[in-house]
Amino acid sequence: MMMNASPSAKYEIVYEMTSRNGNLMNTKQLCAIAGVSRSGYYSWLKAEATRQEREARDREDFEEILKAYKHRGYDKGGRSIHMRLLRHEPPKLMNLKKIYRLMKKYNLKCPIRKANPYRRMMNALKTGNTAPNILNREFKGHGVRAVLLTDITYLKRKDSGFSYLSAIMDAGSKEILAHVVSPSLEVDFVLATVELLMANHGGELKTDALLHSDQGSHYTSHKFVELLKNKELRQSMSRRANCWDNAPQESF
Repeated sequence: MMMNASPSAKYEIVYEMTSRNGNLMNTKQLCAIAGVSRSGYYSWLKAEATRQEREARDREDFEEILKAYKHRGYDKGGRSIHMRLLRHEPPKLMNLKKIYRLMKKYNLKCPIRKANPYRRMMNALKTGNTAPNILNREFKGHGVRAVLLTDITYLKRKDSGFSYLSAIMDAGSKEILAHVVSPSLEVDFVLATVELLMANHGGELKTDALLHSDQGSHYTSHKFVELLKNKELRQSMSRRANCWDNAPQESF
């Protein structure tokens, strides 16, 4: 094992052995056993101050890496750390090679991203049920109960997991008309939000009301489309309620 070690590691062993009480071997003998030269060992001893300075710089830089690694409560890989350091005030310039070297030196491992079961589920839900861009991001000026905005928000839990909030907001009054929180991304909680909207505010909606979403997998799923098309909803909202907007969703 020692023969495969780096010269610095061998010098460390020689130094440790010569420093022990009761050591019976001299430096020459220990260097011969370790397979290093005495001149190299003495040069290594003289460079102790330089090594300590380098170690202090590495530790200081690693502390910055560790802060970036833990930013917002989730672990990151080298490239994400690099980008996070650039966003510091002032920016911290550190190349990827150094980041990876220090992570290896201090045993900080990059997380391996696991397959997201919800992403697979959403891809399975995705259909071609997209609708024309009617609103064209003109959410204001239609009055109350005319344009409804819906989206899903991720809520971080104390156990490091997530819950999910589905909400429907009136674009005119900025009022949240319905919301449902779910522990999973199953499409059912999005359907429940629409049902809650109709139960509490169905009679208030204009006959040509529009429901806007980002047309993600939940909003183009067969269940969601069928819910909006059912007879009970058509009595409260016109068929145009089946139309979404292709534009990105405004945040609530």
